[in-house]
Amino acid sequence: MASEIRIGNCGYGRTKKPEYVSYLHCVEVQHTFYKPPQVKTLEGWRSEAPEGFEFTLKAWQFITHEGSSPTYKRLKRELTGKEEKEAGAFKPTDTVDHGWQVTLESAKALKARTILFQCPAKFVQNATNIKNMRKFFNKAERGDLNFAWEPRGKTWDEKTIGKLCEDLDLWHCVDPFFHRTVTPNRCYYRLHGIKRWRYKYEQGELEELVSLLPDQRLSYVFFNNNEMFDDAKRFKRIVEEEANRVD
Repeated sequence: MASEIRIGNCGYGRTKKPEYVSYLHCVEVQHTFYKPPQVKTLEGWRSEAPEGFEFTLKAWQFITHEGSSPTYKRLKRELTGKEEKEAGAFKPTDTVDHGWQVTLESAKALKARTILFQCPAKFVQNATNIKNMRKFFNKAERGDLNFAWEPRGKTWDEKTIGKLCEDLDLWHCVDPFFHRTVTPNRCYYRLHGIKRWRYKYEQGELEELVSLLPDQRLSYVFFNNNEMFDDAKRFKRIVEEEANRVD
């Protein structure tokens, strides 16, 4: 079971890479969402990482976030008028297509097998957004890649999410302490702290988390709280101890 659970953080945070990769074997790359690095840079990250270390990445915000999103402040340049109009919400536009091509190139450079599409709360459940999602994912060059989708906000119901995940072959990304995934055999968990970001998970909570993962199937668990590196290491030990008991 332990080999099937990929445990890491949403970015390296304050942890230095050598220390991080000595304990954890997976990281979710954040740069590709805000301002994707050059392909050569990503290839360098891949070559410097130990064998067996895995990168997942967040799709560029051009795909998911509209031009009015404050997250574009980290792009470090002004959007063009065309980009501001066309970006986000999986719209069938040149800008979204460009965002996908850059994301795909980034995934190939990192030799990633899983991409996360994180949507803002503004991306609500309605006919237009669902239609655009279907067009985008049916058109996207997938190859062997896994696609995880994280809807946010309170407008999406489980039935609709489940239908989209089934039809479009998506992994439903959630924080399992707040929401149940509708794809329990394909788990992509992102943990932000139960009470707030400045949170340290209790031992019992981490033990409960193991029970929320399927046996013998690839799963991802990423911590994104203030104590994320320590919590991920503790959770990894629990998973390994559980696997040893089973063996």
